Amino acid sequence: MIRSMTGFARCESHGAWGTLAWELRTVNHRFLDVGLRLPEGLGALETAVRASLQKTLVRGRVDAWLRFQPAAGGSLRLNTALATELHGLHGELTDIWELGETAFNPWDALRWPGLVQASGTDTEALEAEVLALLDRALTELQEAREREGAALAQLLLSRVDAIAGQTAALRNHLPDLEKALRERLQARLQELAQQVDAGRWEQELLFYLQRQDVAEELDRLDTHLTELRRILQRREAVGRRLDFLMQELNREANTLASKAGDSQVTFASVELKVLIEQMREQVQNVE
Repeated sequence: MIRSMTGFARCESHGAWGTLAWELRTVNHRFLDVGLRLPEGLGALETAVRASLQKTLVRGRVDAWLRFQPAAGGSLRLNTALATELHGLHGELTDIWELGETAFNPWDALRWPGLVQASGTDTEALEAEVLALLDRALTELQEAREREGAALAQLLLSRVDAIAGQTAALRNHLPDLEKALRERLQARLQELAQQVDAGRWEQELLFYLQRQDVAEELDRLDTHLTELRRILQRREAVGRRLDFLMQELNREANTLASKAGDSQVTFASVELKVLIEQMREQVQNVE
């Protein structure tokens, strides 16, 4: 079944290093748009996290937020290598700008990401847990999107059935439409009190029938409905295909309206446009 672009998932994990929690929120968007928030000290995982999100999700606005609460009672340590490097950069900048003796507050440097770390933390194990927890959250997110997608598919199929009912009724109405047109033309000729050659009469009748013949539009509508039913059974991202089919359905409904020869065709074309618009609104949320 299709997947919705709307979903939410939250997964939490506890260990010796503390508590990790991923929150994933997705809404509809034309393309994949990722907003990522990682806590200090885990920024190095951004590339791997984005790769996992892009591998799983195709379309939608994704807000991914990782929370990390270190275990209580742990001690802090200074990243001396980074501190040394920052001190050297400070000296170079002072020389380049010719600042001379400048007051430097070490407390300002402590705000630099990664300068202060929790001691005793196995960084590799923590990063591995972050990615494993992300996989769990993505699985839950996809399950939620598939559940909503199944509901969307049922709504769309109900409209497909309604459109199919309108096209079937119109197809059954075509003989009556032709008969009414023939009678209308005959009545007009009698009002004019003129004799018309039988060959010419048949030519005129054929001309008007061709102008108001909607059989071709009905055939194309039925073809599009068959394709819609097929697409709604697929599990891959089909939102763009559905967008295209909505445009094609709307085009046929407009052509049908322009050829309306009586009130039933006019009514059916209006109903079709209403149903197609309802489908189009739902399709905007399909991945």
